[in-house]
Amino acid sequence: MQRITSRQNPIVTRFRAAARGDDEAMLLDGTHLVGEALTAGIRLEQVLVDIEAAAHPEIEEILGRLPHAVQVAEGSAGVMDAASPVRSSSAIVALASRPARATDLLARPSPLVVVLCDIQDPGNVGAILRVTEAAGAHGAILTGQTADPFGWKALRGSMGSALRLPLQFVPDAADVIAAARAHQVHIVATVPRDGVPLFDSDLSEATALFIGGEGPGLPQSALDAADVRVTIPMEPPVESLNASVAAAVLLYEARRQRARPLAAT
Repeated sequence: MQRITSRQNPIVTRFRAAARGDDEAMLLDGTHLVGEALTAGIRLEQVLVDIEAAAHPEIEEILGRLPHAVQVAEGSAGVMDAASPVRSSSAIVALASRPARATDLLARPSPLVVVLCDIQDPGNVGAILRVTEAAGAHGAILTGQTADPFGWKALRGSMGSALRLPLQFVPDAADVIAAARAHQVHIVATVPRDGVPLFDSDLSEATALFIGGEGPGLPQSALDAADVRVTIPMEPPVESLNASVAAAVLLYEARRQRARPLAAT
């Protein structure tokens, strides 16, 4: 196994480029994400392990699952600090190919799909994808200036959901609206006030839940195209919820209306 002690090593340089979003590969940071990627069948390209942690049972278990084609190297503490994007470096990091993109999510029978419009905070994007999978929705569509779901911050926020959940990328929200119309999918726009109270709305049929970024909210085109604008009831003086919290409330109400039992936890 190659041992790396220089922060200027080309492998370290590539990890740092991936952390900045300047490399097509995903940066998987930590044992949980690397393990989730292997379970999901994601192709790993390069793995870097802390020299001091290589004999740890959890690390050994992951290394034992790697296909022979994956390049594995050990790194010194300084190398791991450079390669891992988090403040306290992880014992293992990996570069991996991105999952295949989904297509035509709105064409499936009676879909429940979340549409992320201009959600620029990667932590919010990751959290929304995590709850989208947890609530049993069929996938998510990312549009506008929404952050990359495969950036390291979003991946950590999704805790692996972004690697499994069907994700479709549509640059213009107008194209998502057109697809929803073509497939007779109910367009639900979330608004902080003056909408139909969530618990009076109908989310039981084919539904596209449009969620906008904090601050600007949804684009006017999405608001104008909505079949219904929905507001989550809130007690004053609270005026709005974090986008991922709003997504969770909406999705679990949709699941309740669709009467699918939740698995025990």
